[in-house]
Amino acid sequence: MSARTNDRLGSVDLLGQAGSVTLARAYVRGLLLSAGRREVDDIELLVGELVANAIKHSESGRRPDGMVSLRVYDDGETIRVEVTDQGSPGPLPHIPAQVDPLSENGRGLWLVRELSSAWGSTQNGTTRTVWFQIAP
Repeated sequence: MSARTNDRLGSVDLLGQAGSVTLARAYVRGLLLSAGRREVDDIELLVGELVANAIKHSESGRRPDGMVSLRVYDDGETIRVEVTDQGSPGPLPHIPAQVDPLSENGRGLWLVRELSSAWGSTQNGTTRTVWFQIAP
């Protein structure tokens, strides 16, 4: 699926603060439910992980005016979510083959890899976008 403008369900810009994780999850849940999607739990979980990562590991969470952008697309078959942050000096972290299920760190991208049908990241100047797709 390509992220075409006419597939966009919605988008929102959030402050680079921890409270934005809850807002992002609620936004996506409401958006998908209002579009008639019922299987939203995994999507909501992955959105929370990506927004938390963007805030913790990028300039979005380090700057007082830092922002994270969230975009949601639905072509009728596949849902695609993109989270764009204000970049960081390093690459995406290594994703382990297995994680400790009780660990509170290091699971975000592992969950994205395990629960999505496709995922990836792009760098555009100083911003980084991490995206995933799920075909419910």
